[in-house]
Amino acid sequence: MQIDDLRIYVAVIHAGNFSAAAEQLMLSKQYVSRRMAALEAALGTRLLNRNTRKLSVTENGLLFAHHAQRILDDVQEAELAVSGRHQALQGNFRLSVPMSFGITHLSPYIAEFLTLHPGLQFQVELADRHVDMVGEGFDMAIRIGTLPDSSLIARRLGEFRRLICGSPAYLQGAGAPETPAELSLHRCLRYGRESQQGWELFRDGQRSVVAVQGPMVSNNGEMLRDAAIAGLGLILLPEFIVAPALASGELIRVLDAWQPASLHLNALYPQHRQRSEIHRQFIAFLQQKLAAQ
Repeated sequence: MQIDDLRIYVAVIHAGNFSAAAEQLMLSKQYVSRRMAALEAALGTRLLNRNTRKLSVTENGLLFAHHAQRILDDVQEAELAVSGRHQALQGNFRLSVPMSFGITHLSPYIAEFLTLHPGLQFQVELADRHVDMVGEGFDMAIRIGTLPDSSLIARRLGEFRRLICGSPAYLQGAGAPETPAELSLHRCLRYGRESQQGWELFRDGQRSVVAVQGPMVSNNGEMLRDAAIAGLGLILLPEFIVAPALASGELIRVLDAWQPASLHLNALYPQHRQRSEIHRQFIAFLQQKLAAQ
């Protein structure tokens, strides 16, 4: 077994077929196919199921991919350690970021980081879903909100206020709520799990959870913001999504005395990447930028 076989195998897993992996690695499809057959023979097990349309990964193949990626990561770190290239970061980096926040806030920071480190290649996926870090080959995911229990390492990048807002037209017709309990009488546009959990508010150590209803549930904050601007109801969203509409007067804050809990922004990555210099420098860069903001 050769280290290049591990690189080819991981590339095949990420690309989904031999042709795309061969093109990415600048190898022939026939060579990639032969190396994968030799790897399976050396291991004595089938890693990939082949058919005319696509490849699928066996259970043993998924397990081997996890260990192969870890080995490749360790090799890269060892090369950097002995070559003195820590200040000249190099390599591929697959990153998952939230859709709205990625576009409005992270996009210029990622571009600046790549300008500072031209030896890096970032593959950025904009998605609000919880990705499978190891199975899908992500090096890092940036997420806002409560983190699920997992073996991933989390590093705090910052936090954001959330606000309750409505359009002038809606508030003129329905009136502004003065207590959390009055929210149950309003049309409320709900984000994701809030449709089941209700809105949780705090004031001077008091906690109030209100079951809310309304004409829309969505996992996209911009869509809910635009619906609120159109007068469909109240929203509870991070400040970075509603700030422009508040500044323009298209939305108005309500219930200022009661504050929703802030949302934490975290960088998540697998435990075996905690020694990665790319991770360390990228996290420190984002922390500095977001703190200044």
